[in-house]
Amino acid sequence: MAMLTPNEKQSEVLKGPDAIRIIGLTGGIASGKGEVARVFADCGVPVLNADAIGHEAIAPGGPGYRAVVQAFGDGILRDGIIDRSALGNVVFRDDAALEKLNRIVHPLIRDEIERRCERLARQGHKFCLIDAALIAEDGVRPPFLDILIVVNASPETRLRRLVEIRGFSEEHAAHRIEAQTDPESKLRVADYVIENDGDLQELRQKAKELAKTITRDAA
Repeated sequence: MAMLTPNEKQSEVLKGPDAIRIIGLTGGIASGKGEVARVFADCGVPVLNADAIGHEAIAPGGPGYRAVVQAFGDGILRDGIIDRSALGNVVFRDDAALEKLNRIVHPLIRDEIERRCERLARQGHKFCLIDAALIAEDGVRPPFLDILIVVNASPETRLRRLVEIRGFSEEHAAHRIEAQTDPESKLRVADYVIENDGDLQELRQKAKELAKTITRDAA
């Protein structure tokens, strides 16, 4: 559910020649995006996970909890906590319901990411990586990004990973892949593409080399 949209009132801390440089990282399910984010973190680049921030926003006491429960009813609750599987069963079968959820959650995610980027900038960090599956979902590069990385893998590789590693049925895996945006629309607006049809060691090496290239060239 985590998609980033530009904020017209972006803080001055995130602008100008000395501002923190924002790296966007995206890719389809089972592309290896999460592993790339971990490598960047190991290389000293702070990572903000948009999906995790979205989960925090709808947790009890979070800024979106009450609005989501009011919008979708107590049937999505388990012991007072929003059950994301139950919520997903509602919104991913109904475009209007998904749009309703997005209107609640996306601004909260965006604002929290901006706050965290401001904090990192004030702490002296030069870079921040935002890990978000839905960056450039419409094929348009968000203007607040300095760099966009797409992790890409063939549908066949992703399906195999979902079945063998995550335990999905082939039908479920195929449905999840087909439900996502065609990666080609993102590849066209990317600065860097990491192809990941190989093994984990190869992916980590590619990610490490790219992290070093970006932080060196942009320093």
